[in-house]
Amino acid sequence: MMETIAQGWMWGAFVVFVIAMLVLDMFALGGNKPRKVSVREAGAWSLGWFTLAMVFNALLWWYLDGSVGREVANTKAMEFFTGYLIEKSLSVDNLFVFLMLFGFFAVPAEYQRRVLLYGVLGAIILRAVMILAGVWLVSQFSWMLYLFGAFLVVTGIKMILMAEHKPDIANNPVLKWMRSHLRMTNEYHGEHFTVVKEGLRYFTPLFAVLVMVEITDVIFAVDSIPAIFAVTTDPFIVFTSNIFAILGLRALYFLLADMADRFHLLKYGVAVVLVFVGIKLLIADVYHVPVLLSLSVVALILTISVAASLLATRTKEARG
Repeated sequence: MMETIAQGWMWGAFVVFVIAMLVLDMFALGGNKPRKVSVREAGAWSLGWFTLAMVFNALLWWYLDGSVGREVANTKAMEFFTGYLIEKSLSVDNLFVFLMLFGFFAVPAEYQRRVLLYGVLGAIILRAVMILAGVWLVSQFSWMLYLFGAFLVVTGIKMILMAEHKPDIANNPVLKWMRSHLRMTNEYHGEHFTVVKEGLRYFTPLFAVLVMVEITDVIFAVDSIPAIFAVTTDPFIVFTSNIFAILGLRALYFLLADMADRFHLLKYGVAVVLVFVGIKLLIADVYHVPVLLSLSVVALILTISVAASLLATRTKEARG
C-alpha cells in the first residue's frame, strides 16, 4: 500500500463531512420541489465550495505542520491545491457535455438539478472505486505511472484535435439500445425517472439523460484519475482533492450554464494541462517537476485559456 499522511480518523472525518455536505447540498439547491437555480444562488454556493476546499487545505497544513514538520505540510498543501485545480478544470470540461445533453433532450431547467444530484453522487462513488484501483495498481506495478502518462498525452492531443467536434448524441449506442429495449415516454413527468401507465412501468426521458450523464462521468473519471497521480500518489490527497472538485460541480453547472460560450477555449487549456501532466509522469525518473512549478504551469495554462476565451468573445460581439 502507498504511504499516506492520513490516519484512520482523518479518513473517517472526511467521509462524514462529505455525507453531511451532500445532504446540505441536496436541500439547499432545490429542496423537494422542482425549481430553477438562479445564477446568484449558484455563484454563492460555488464560492462556498471553493472556500471549504481552501479551509480544508489550511487545516491540513496546520495539522501536518505541527505533527510532521513545515516541509511536509507545505508539500502536501501544494499537492492538494494543484490536484484540486486540475480536477476542477476537468470537471468544467465535463459540464460542457452536460449542457449538450440537456439541450439535446430539451430538459426543463427546473428538472436539471435532480439529474445533476445523482450525477454527483455517482461520480463520487465512481471516483472512490477508481482511486482505490489506481492506488493498488501503482503500488503493485510502478510502470503503471508511465502507462498513465502516455494515456494522458494521447488523450490531451486527441482533445485538441477534436475540440470542435460535436458528439452525435442521437446515434449513441447506449441511447439507441434504451430506446429499442425499454418502454419510454415521449414527455417528461416532473422529476420522475419512471412512471406507471395502465399497469406498466415506463421510463421517462429524464432517465435517459441520467444514464448519459453517468456514462459521461465514467469517461471523464478515466482522464482525471491518472491526471491526479501526476501530482501525488498519496491516496488521501488524491481522494480529497477529487471529491472537493466534484462536490461543487452542481452549483458550478448552474453558474456557467448561461455563459458557457464565453469559455469556449477552456477545453483547449484542459487538453494542454493533460498533455503537461502526462509528460510529467513520463519524465519522472529523469526529472522530478517540483509541485510548485506544476501548480504554476497548470494555473498559467488555465488563466490564459480563460482570458483568451473572454477576449475572443468580446471581439466577436464587437464585430457583430
